Amino acid sequence: MAKKEGSSKQRAVKVGITMGDINGIGVEVIIKALSDNRLMDGITPIIYGSSRVVSAHKKILNLEFNFNRIEGAEKAIAKKVNLISCWKEEVKVEIGERTATGGKYALKSLEAAVNDLASGKIDVLVTAPIDKKAIQSDDFKFPGHTEYLAKMANVNEALMFMVSDDLRVGVVTGHIPLKDVSDSLSKEKIGDRITQMHNSLQKDFGIHKPKIAVLGLNPHAGEKGMMGDEEDKIIIPAIKNANNNGQMVYGPYPADGFFGSSNFKKFDAILAMYHDQGLIPFKALTFNRGVNYTAGLPIVRTSPDHGTAFEIAGKNMANEGSFRQAIYLSKDVFTNRQKYKEMNADPLKTEKKNN
Repeated sequence: MAKKEGSSKQRAVKVGITMGDINGIGVEVIIKALSDNRLMDGITPIIYGSSRVVSAHKKILNLEFNFNRIEGAEKAIAKKVNLISCWKEEVKVEIGERTATGGKYALKSLEAAVNDLASGKIDVLVTAPIDKKAIQSDDFKFPGHTEYLAKMANVNEALMFMVSDDLRVGVVTGHIPLKDVSDSLSKEKIGDRITQMHNSLQKDFGIHKPKIAVLGLNPHAGEKGMMGDEEDKIIIPAIKNANNNGQMVYGPYPADGFFGSSNFKKFDAILAMYHDQGLIPFKALTFNRGVNYTAGLPIVRTSPDHGTAFEIAGKNMANEGSFRQAIYLSKDVFTNRQKYKEMNADPLKTEKKNN
C-alpha cells in the first residue's frame, strides 16, 4: 500500500476518519471531537461512512453537528468537517448492540478510507473502534485494525504503539491468547520490534537517539532463571544484539514495579512482551488521553485507546479526549515524517532540485 506524501507546509493535512462500529461510541466521539473548531487548525477532516448514520446518532444523543457532504476526498473543504457516504442504502442503527450489520458497515467505512489512503487522496488515517467479533467475515479475518493494515501495506507485522505525551508503550505480541505468548516470543521477533520502535521514535517522533526499556516476561524478570528462562535465552540476547547495532536499549526490567517506581520517565519508549502487560499500566496512567498508533507502516494510522463501549453507547457519556488526541497525533507524525525525509535527503539531489 503506497501513498503520495505532500508537504505539510503547503496545505492542511487531510485526515481520513472511519466510523467504526455504527452501534458503538465511535460516531459519538467523532461528533464531539470535531465539534471543536480549534481542531481544524492545519487539519481537513474527512469522515468515511454515512450521513444518515451520523444524523441518527445526532438525534439519539441530542447533539448539534454540521458537516459538508462530498463525493470524493479531492472535494474536501478546508476548515470544515467533510463526509463521504460510502453506501447509499438506509442502515438500521441498533445502538449499544453487537450486530453483524454493525460489523459489515464498519468494514465498508474502513475499506473506503484505506483505498483513498493508498491512492494518496488523504494523508493519514484515524480509525474509530470496531467490534472485533462483529466485523469478522470472508473479507476480514484479522484480530483487529493493526493486523489488517499490516496486510494491506504488505508488512509482515506492525507494532502496536500506545502513545500519550512522553509515555510510549509497544508490545511484542498483540492480539493473541495469553497461553500462546511464550511460544510466540523469539530473539528475532523481539529484535524486530526493538528496531521498529527505534525507527519510529526517530522518524515519527523526532527523537534522534531514543532510549528504550524492555520488560521481562516472567515475575521479577525471571529472577536469574528461577521463575522462567525466557529472559536469559531470548530477551537478553535480543537486547545485546540491539546494543551491538548502536541502539540504546536497556533491561529486562520486572514489569510489576517498573511503572510504579516512575522508572518509565527515564525512557523514550517501553517494549512489553504481551498486550495486557503494556496496556494495563498505560491505560491506568493515561485513559481518555492515550492513542493507539500503528508503527512500522508506510502510512500513518492512529486510533483512540478504547473500544466500542456498547454499554454506554447512545447515553452521551463517551469521552472524546482520546479520539481528539488521535487526530492531533496523526498530524504530528505526518509532519515529523516530512521533516525526517527532508533532513535525510541526498544533499546532491536536493542541490540539483534547488538549482
